[in-house]
Amino acid sequence: MHPRRTRTALVALLAALSLVALTSGCGVTRGSDDPDNRRLRLFIPNSPGGGYDLTGRAAARVMEDDELTGRFEIRNVVGASGTVAMQRLLNEEGSDDLMMVMGLGVVGAVYTNHSDATPLKMTPIARLVEEQEGILVPADSPFRTVNDLVAAWKKDPGGITVGGGSGNGGPDHLFPMQLADTIGVAPTDVNYISYDGGGPLTTALLGEKIDVGMSGLGEFEAQIDEGKLRVLAVSGDERLEGIDAPTLTEAGVDLVFTNWRGVLAPPGISDEQRDYLTGILTEMHDTEEWREALATNGWSDNFATGKEFEDFLVEQDARVADTLKELGFA
Repeated sequence: MHPRRTRTALVALLAALSLVALTSGCGVTRGSDDPDNRRLRLFIPNSPGGGYDLTGRAAARVMEDDELTGRFEIRNVVGASGTVAMQRLLNEEGSDDLMMVMGLGVVGAVYTNHSDATPLKMTPIARLVEEQEGILVPADSPFRTVNDLVAAWKKDPGGITVGGGSGNGGPDHLFPMQLADTIGVAPTDVNYISYDGGGPLTTALLGEKIDVGMSGLGEFEAQIDEGKLRVLAVSGDERLEGIDAPTLTEAGVDLVFTNWRGVLAPPGISDEQRDYLTGILTEMHDTEEWREALATNGWSDNFATGKEFEDFLVEQDARVADTLKELGFA
């Protein structure tokens, strides 16, 4: 063969091989020769150490250790309370190798940040865990029961200062607003102060800068055990083990509220890929390692997939939208 023709043929061959290599790295075909050992990506919408981060990394670790899939590429996509990550997820329409951890706080943040990247535009995969909120007061608070708080709050809505460990649209903000609405206090009258997590909220409670705090109880265990803080009630269906406090329902307040976390995939993936992702999370949920992760982190198992999770997302979206619209945040 003529040398010039030989070089042309080699260039064409190398170009073809490069195209094959690039195609094999795309989401649709990644790991297709070994579906049980696929490499997947996982977006986490907050900084390392946060609730979404702990949940996502625990789930990925179980799936890797139990060889339910290949290695995970985990990326913390931080910004705007999770809406930056949601926009990234929306932009990856059709990518079948990507999941994202999200939850109630992200649902609220979408509205407060006026984002078009809503959970209802994504592909729902599974709800994983839930956490109850607690109503906390300093040890010497005049409120001995949740009914004491309710009576004082209804008498002087703006006179009760409520603190929470999340900003507008987060679970610690949504809970007191929905509680106020349930007992007949206008959410717009609630005097809510936002703190950057459980640490500053604890300081505010112990320093009696606020009358009551509303948050998940995991970060307050030491102060509760030492008697520095008291729990008036918890917000779930059942009492929390180790917490001497009734549920709101037991106390006569018709409200059940939980903070939850789950997993979405981008829009536009195939039914087959949705079933695959749902399947590996279901297998993960059934492992002893996941049950240990639940116990270690104090999470309640609230696993749901398919239509149950879809309907739940629709209900949560509507409930959050109603609350935030009434407050002028959406």
